Amino acid sequence: MPQNIFPLDSTKPFTDQEKLGHNRWHPDIPPVACVNPGDSFRVDCREWFDGAINNDDCADDIRDAPLSTVHALSGPFHVTGAKPGDLLIVDILDVGPIPQEEGPLAGQGWGYTGIFAKKNGGSFLTDQFPDAYKAVWDFSGQKATSRHIPGVEFSGIIHPGLMGTAPSHDLLKRWNQREAALIATDPEREPPLALPPEPDNAILGGLTGERYTSAAREAARTAPPRENGGNQDIKNLSKGTRVFYPVYVDGANFSVGDLHFSQGDGEITFCGGIEMSGYIDLHVDIIKDGMAKYNVTENAIFMPGNLEPQHSQWLAFSGTSVTLDGEQRYLDSHLAYQRACLHAIEYLTTFGWTPEQAYLLLGAAPIEGRFSGVVDIPNACATVYLPVDIFSIDIRPGAGPQPTIDPGIGAPRSSFE
Repeated sequence: MPQNIFPLDSTKPFTDQEKLGHNRWHPDIPPVACVNPGDSFRVDCREWFDGAINNDDCADDIRDAPLSTVHALSGPFHVTGAKPGDLLIVDILDVGPIPQEEGPLAGQGWGYTGIFAKKNGGSFLTDQFPDAYKAVWDFSGQKATSRHIPGVEFSGIIHPGLMGTAPSHDLLKRWNQREAALIATDPEREPPLALPPEPDNAILGGLTGERYTSAAREAARTAPPRENGGNQDIKNLSKGTRVFYPVYVDGANFSVGDLHFSQGDGEITFCGGIEMSGYIDLHVDIIKDGMAKYNVTENAIFMPGNLEPQHSQWLAFSGTSVTLDGEQRYLDSHLAYQRACLHAIEYLTTFGWTPEQAYLLLGAAPIEGRFSGVVDIPNACATVYLPVDIFSIDIRPGAGPQPTIDPGIGAPRSSFE
């Protein structure tokens, strides 16, 4: 087993660990460890809310989720010899939940999916699902089942939701300027258009005193993906994946976290996938001057692993860029994917699942989302593929009697009203 260079004690909060990670992006956050090109190592990762979500039948914790605390990231890790303009090669050798532990922390044999309330983060379908909902999933080897969504079992595509390199001061400044300009176009929007720097609850590794205060005022939130990688939530970054990250600071200062046991394309519930704590084994190397050599000046490129579960039959749903009110939008792929997801949800309710159960399932199960047509004016077309073998009943359309399931206790709901 590779040496664990960032161990975590499951009984202690993230801020009380032997080594302190971070929950913001800033170039001045000091590295917690140094590795060399060619090294392999293990990193423990804490669930993104650091244990704020419980294994129970109540969604109040999702409704009140402390968004200013995320993500609890392991790192940064300094890679000896990495310089701005290089490409950092990151190989995912292995990834999984906390080994051989059961307990109250997500990753200790269980994980969760949540639909965020519109007043606290929202989701991809926040207008149709404005309240908070939760599903808890139990792990059995590679399989996941949930008492909140009966009649479903699937193999997880275990992956990190967030990996990335530190931004330079110039890149951080550009992030803050462009996101502030976006917020200014509709400053009262709910949920907000972007998340500005938030000093409260900022964790900045070893920074203290005035250096901490100054950095906390400008450090970027980790919620969105950006040029450095970040919170891309790509379910295919699984075991066997190789990622090439742009390097913007000396040492690259690579960080990782937000592990998922499984996820559907888009992580559409926002608190999506099946969130958990766990471990990840990595190997790193460098391509000198790789950014210029391959014209990868921003955003990572990757080679996905080939150890994902195989599904032989799918049921796919399509959507176009027309709103629920019948308004025509021009090649709006985002809207088209929303409509495809809503069509899948509406279809699944005919078998007995509630809309909330179906929505949570699309966020957690290994669905495939695709932009299928983006050139035929005025309608973009997006599709969502459901693997039919994850269901205990046959969900394919047919001439015979329609099977149904017992929705059980349903998905816990919590509202601000």
